[in-house]
Amino acid sequence: MPIIVDIGVLLAKRKVSVGELAARVGITPANLAVLKNGRAKAVRFSTLAALCEALECQPGDLLRWEAEELLDGATRGGLRL
Repeated sequence: MPIIVDIGVLLAKRKVSVGELAARVGITPANLAVLKNGRAKAVRFSTLAALCEALECQPGDLLRWEAEELLDGATRGGLRL
């Protein structure tokens, strides 16, 4: 998936555990782990806002986009071949 979740980076910088952040945000540690590990299919804006508040960051600090590499490494006009 081209959306990369950088929650782990911020947790390390802030020296906060997954359990502590989950408690601050109001979600289970298991659900936070799913998000942190990039396995989530979606995230609610209210959860994103709570994460930003708890970590004192912007949404762009938590999420970033990276282009997917094609199996053959080729692209044409930004479209997948």
